[in-house]
Amino acid sequence: MSGERGQASIEAVAGVAVLLLAGLVCLQVLAMGYALTVADGAAEAGAVAAVRGRPVQAAVRAALPGWAGSRYTVTRTGDTVRVSLRPLALVSDLSGGLAVSSSASASSK
Repeated sequence: MSGERGQASIEAVAGVAVLLLAGLVCLQVLAMGYALTVADGAAEAGAVAAVRGRPVQAAVRAALPGWAGSRYTVTRTGDTVRVSLRPLALVSDLSGGLAVSSSASASSK
């Protein structure tokens, strides 16, 4: 009888570990989705600034939240602005591999 209780305890611990890991993966996916949304808004702000003749970098920076301070890059090709953003990551070494990017362009028409 004690062998069955021991096995059930091991299965319960393993089950909790799997659920915890699944929860952490879900949180990371949500962080990536949020970072993509933020990068999209920042790219739009940069494109609008480019059309208006204002500094693109300043517009992108103003559109980003505080946590994105040194986690983004901006590239501009004509009227197209591309923002790449490294999301917050549970394991900091993964952050670079999870980077998201968004581009936007605007015209003065």
